[in-house]
Amino acid sequence: MAGPKRLLRAALQEHVEQAIDKLMASLPNPEQLSPEQQRGIIARYTAVLEGNFIYWMTAAYLAVASDEAHTIIEDNLREEVRDNHPGMLRRFAIAARAVPTDTDALAVYRNLETVRRFVGELSAVKIVLMMAFFEGFITRFMPYLADLAARRGSAEQEYTDVHGVVDVVHTEGLFRALEAEMRLAPEAPEPITRLLTGVELLRTLIETVIPADAEPAASVVAPIAEAA
Repeated sequence: MAGPKRLLRAALQEHVEQAIDKLMASLPNPEQLSPEQQRGIIARYTAVLEGNFIYWMTAAYLAVASDEAHTIIEDNLREEVRDNHPGMLRRFAIAARAVPTDTDALAVYRNLETVRRFVGELSAVKIVLMMAFFEGFITRFMPYLADLAARRGSAEQEYTDVHGVVDVVHTEGLFRALEAEMRLAPEAPEPITRLLTGVELLRTLIETVIPADAEPAASVVAPIAEAA
């Protein structure tokens, strides 16, 4: 990859990592959440992820052009389907007594539709960036989610245990896919803010998972994130 593109790729990864840091710092202290707020975070996260992750990753597969990116994303998809990750998440939500309700689905609906429309544009670099951001966030978020479930009396930790590990590899793979796609991109790429459109849309969607009246507790989240 030529020098300017390599610098752009590094800048994009830095933006993604900063966006994840900000989201993690915004998470409320689990000890200060009511049982209903704990349930709501798990339920709304499930409503966002369960029926959409494979769909979005499939869109990434359809959008990319390089053989390397196709291989990386196909491996990710095969693992999601083979190991039934949506079923894993549903079991997690059931055990935590946090199956999404109509109210949970409506809470995320508007921003979820915005992300779906964006994904439908099949813009390779933007979607791969969005999915790298999502995988990176999920990895960091898993200990926090597991803590919420445990506070609700659940001992079902397969989903959080698995994704706290495999999504580290998935994130690294997606940044390699990004680099492969950027090699094929025009020499004068879009402005960095436009390339990060999907990241910002998904970040806004994830924010709807968190109770609006909950105070962030970065000092509590930081050790949890490091444990991931």
